[in-house]
Amino acid sequence: MSADGKAKSLDTDVRSVDSARILSLNGEIDMASAPQFQAAVDDALRDQPSTLVIDLSRVEFFGSAGLSVLLVAAESLPTGQVRVVASPPVRRPIEVTGLDKLLSVHNTVDEALAVEEPRRPA
Repeated sequence: MSADGKAKSLDTDVRSVDSARILSLNGEIDMASAPQFQAAVDDALRDQPSTLVIDLSRVEFFGSAGLSVLLVAAESLPTGQVRVVASPPVRRPIEVTGLDKLLSVHNTVDEALAVEEPRRPA
């Protein structure tokens, strides 16, 4: 909530780069906006991209409801294929909960996209 008591909006944008999908969010992720975050993740995963980059670099607040959405996203793709770009307010709860062991956390979208995909057995 903002100082005037109104809920802050969550802006979302989805784009593709090669076979990866990039979901960018701007605003606050809390109990009120988590359903919108989940819907945006579901939409981004609809075409089954090889990689999903969730760009939270412009997120100012990240509550436990957001962690739940990240966990669901991580379970939707093979290990390492959900990559998170985290601002300091987002990185802290991810690290404190140990979710950084399950997710690939990065400082920039370019860094997240540059990660080598693990080789799959033939």
